[in-house]
Amino acid sequence: MDPLPWALLLLVGLTLGMPTLKPLFAAGFPALDRPMYEQDSFSALMLSHIGLVAASSLVSVLLGWTAGVFATRPSGQVFRPLIETIVAMGQTIPPVAVLAIAAPLIGFGEAPALIALALYGLLPVVQQTLVGLGSVPEDVLDAAIGLGMTPAQRLWQVEWPLAWPVVLSGVRTSVVINIGTAAIASTVGAKTLGSPIIVGLSGFNTAYVLQGAVLVGLLAVVVDLGFERLMPKR
Repeated sequence: MDPLPWALLLLVGLTLGMPTLKPLFAAGFPALDRPMYEQDSFSALMLSHIGLVAASSLVSVLLGWTAGVFATRPSGQVFRPLIETIVAMGQTIPPVAVLAIAAPLIGFGEAPALIALALYGLLPVVQQTLVGLGSVPEDVLDAAIGLGMTPAQRLWQVEWPLAWPVVLSGVRTSVVINIGTAAIASTVGAKTLGSPIIVGLSGFNTAYVLQGAVLVGLLAVVVDLGFERLMPKR
């Protein structure tokens, strides 16, 4: 049985129907005066969260693919160690630190979050692009050269289709990571599913944290299952 439709149905149902679960959270957390997060609708938070992840992932993918392709060309191979070092640094620097630096400089809201998430999502895209393009058999490339293909034709008609499954796995990892990481964007004023989590942590409200975390987790599961559908069958 395909789990994707059921996971998607559960995600949509909880996003739209979370307020109806207020009695359940009230019974589960009787010590809380406000067991349901009501500052924003969960539908609006979900759409904002998806939009932020989509925008930052698009930047990561475009930059990552460009860097990966460039580093595998003869003219860019000398820069490969530098590119790998830079994207690795982007992964090791905590997004919270990037937010703390960027927010005072460019203001609060989605802009600093977009920068932090785009940097954080670069490494898987670049790594898998390098691995995918580097795994194309030499005899296939020699055959393409023998057919008189130009470098651009070899890249888009031979290398890229063969590398695509590996390249797509890097995009999949990057997007799923960013879904979870985007929750911290609420610390700088961005509206995401992290808003109830941040408010809940600061106010010792476990119900808020649970409501936000469940939706973030379900969104990650749905997107991961969606990417699984896109992966080429072997």
